[in-house]
Amino acid sequence: MANPKKKTTKSKKGMRQWKEKKTPPTLVECPHCHHLILPHHVCPYCGYYDGRQVIAVEKKKKEKEKAA
Repeated sequence: MANPKKKTTKSKKGMRQWKEKKTPPTLVECPHCHHLILPHHVCPYCGYYDGRQVIAVEKKKKEKEKAA
């Protein structure tokens, strides 16, 4: 197995690793409820995708108000 002959400097390590940095996810605004969501995904807050409701989402806040 190959072993390095000399220590890798901080500069060389940084030049190699600059492209591996973490980037935050790209978020877009849901046109129906205006929450931030991932693009090309069903909105977990309202259940809409591409202008139509795809899944039924229960409203947690309304249930809590009715129970109290």
